[in-house]
Formats: sequence, structure tokens, C-alpha cells
Amino acid sequence: MVYRHPLRKPSTQASKLLPYLFEPLVEQQLVTVFHVGPALPDTVDFFSNYRCKLHFIDVFSELPLSASEDSTPTLVQQFESLLRFPARTFFDICLFWDLFNFLDSASVSAFLHALRPHLKDTSRAHAFAVHNVKAPQSSHLYGIMQRDTLSCRSRRAALPGYAPHRQGELKELLHCFKFERSVLLPDSRLELLLHATL
Repeated sequence: MVYRHPLRKPSTQASKLLPYLFEPLVEQQLVTVFHVGPALPDTVDFFSNYRCKLHFIDVFSELPLSASEDSTPTLVQQFESLLRFPARTFFDICLFWDLFNFLDSASVSAFLHALRPHLKDTSRAHAFAVHNVKAPQSSHLYGIMQRDTLSCRSRRAALPGYAPHRQGELKELLHCFKFERSVLLPDSRLELLLHATL
């Protein structure tokens, strides 16, 4: 999904964890990437330096997803419909950004249920969480400019359903990932490097 609205000029944010995300990649290796969000030009340009397959799905534009116990479709069915990838697609890298700050516990579980068939033992991921659940919402579109630099653009409107999880709770919710590294950012956000545990 290509971002269709006029893009604001991005600011940049240094990242201490992105280099570790790309560190295991071997030159000329075919890399399969799942990017949660629209296809921003800087991200597309960055990955043009790799042999890769990019899968952009703007889950944020579908928020909020909700379902009651007896409703159809269920949350899992909604995410399975949203996360439709070609057969035998397995991700080397997942870029979740701050998605989990906008999914309640049931939605995180449903999201991972839909994603799980496309993960492998070596899958790695990047995400943002919060150090303090009272931290205000950070409404940004994220992209990658360099191996150690993110692009940040303000969203046109705040996203619905902001309800971040405490770090311990998020660790339990992300049951098919382990927290490999975390960095506390100045605005009370956490930058996370995750590794699949299947």
C-alpha cells in the first residue's frame, strides 16, 4: 500500500537498534520484510540496496479492530484477512513500529496468531513501546533512511485506541518473540529489538 496523501517533510531519529536488526544479513541474501504501515519513499529507497521482497500492510489505517465473543468475523479472522501473504512467505524482518501501543491484549494475540505461520526461527523485529504507560501518544509514520537512522513524519490525525502496555505485560503478549535488546529514548519510549522464539 503506497501512502497516497501528500507527505510532510520527515525529521530524523537516530537508532541504536536498527544496525543490529540488519547485522545478520549476508550480502546478496534474499531478504523478506514485513512493514506495518504505508510504503514511504525513504523506506523503499533504503531497501532498494538489498535483494528483497517487501510486504507493506498499513494495519494502522484499519484501526480500531474490534469484535465481541460471539461476533463474526472474529479478531483472528479480521487479522487473517488483513495479513494475506503469498504461500510459503517467511519473514526475515518485521517492522512493527508502534503498532502494539494501539492494540489491546486480545488484538495483539489475534495479530500474532495471523502472523505466526509466516515467522521462522531467525525472524527478527523492531518495535516501539513505552517505558511509562502514561506517556502521551506519539503520532508518527516511521520509515528507514539509513541503517542507523529512522525517518519520522507527523500523522495527519491521531490514531484511535491508544492504550500502551507495560513492558512486562508486552513481553508476555508477544509470546512468539523474545526481547533481545531495548533502549530507553528521551521521550519515555522504548525502542525494541525482538527475535522469534518458535
